Amino acid sequence: MAMSDARIKQEDAELEAYLLRNRNKFKKMRNENKCSGQILNDVRVKNLKSLKSKSKKTAVAIPSSLMFFNYNQQLGPPFRIICDTNFIKFSIKNKLDMVPAMMDCLLAKCILYVTECIIDELQNLGAKYRVALKIIKSSFEVLPCAHKVTYADDCIFNRVSCHKCYIVGTCDRALQKRIRKLTGVPIMYIKNRKYAIE
Repeated sequence: MAMSDARIKQEDAELEAYLLRNRNKFKKMRNENKCSGQILNDVRVKNLKSLKSKSKKTAVAIPSSLMFFNYNQQLGPPFRIICDTNFIKFSIKNKLDMVPAMMDCLLAKCILYVTECIIDELQNLGAKYRVALKIIKSSFEVLPCAHKVTYADDCIFNRVSCHKCYIVGTCDRALQKRIRKLTGVPIMYIKNRKYAIE
């Protein structure tokens, strides 16, 4: 970005110097109607216009991902994050150390939660998810479920819709779509081997 800005400034200076040197020549040509379009057809002018248009495209302001604070005043450090089964699975697959990676994403302390339904789901999935169960037992707090056994995504959705003090960590597209309908509930997901928040 800095290189392109310096290059644009240098070409601007060259173009202005060129135009100043040949000002009288261009005035005569314009008056005589011989080659009035020569200035606009000059290669340096075209290069300058193309560089400026490229720089404008890259300079679009990106809205802050922390805009959810405007909609939900219950959120604040330390952040409470409810993690889904596949979020834990993909975190292990991408070799992410969950607590430090979340702290890097949110720049604050994070408390990780799972519900009893998620633990039951991981136990039912078998031996593949023993590592996930060990991680949950070491660094997560378990939220008790008052309802009977249900699908883990429904459990998370019901808890988040009642108590909007949580960030939901999920990579499940269907659950993300459902949670987006709730205002002020941020979603954490994995993007390019890092956590991102929406």
